[in-house]
Amino acid sequence: MPREFFDFDAPDDAEIRRERAKARDLRKSRWWQQKTASGRCYFCEKKVKFKELTMDHLLPLSRGGKSSKDNIVPCCKSCNSRKKSMLPLEWEEYLKEKRLK
Repeated sequence: MPREFFDFDAPDDAEIRRERAKARDLRKSRWWQQKTASGRCYFCEKKVKFKELTMDHLLPLSRGGKSSKDNIVPCCKSCNSRKKSMLPLEWEEYLKEKRLK
């Protein structure tokens, strides 16, 4: 893919703060309770305790993602820490490489 495809204007700090505030509000909602009721990590599908589930943005805030219901998934702390600010495609590539080792 052309380099220009990956160039984008990163959100400023104020925008990221606004999106994090939206995520905190969503975390208190009935929607999030239902989303985490299964206790399953979106990425590794392991069952974990409710308190061990974190909120992950599929498209990270630092890469232009928003705190919307279609961009937020529950995941275990381990997956969230490993994924960091990877895009979904980058995360898939990372997992493929790990499986090959």
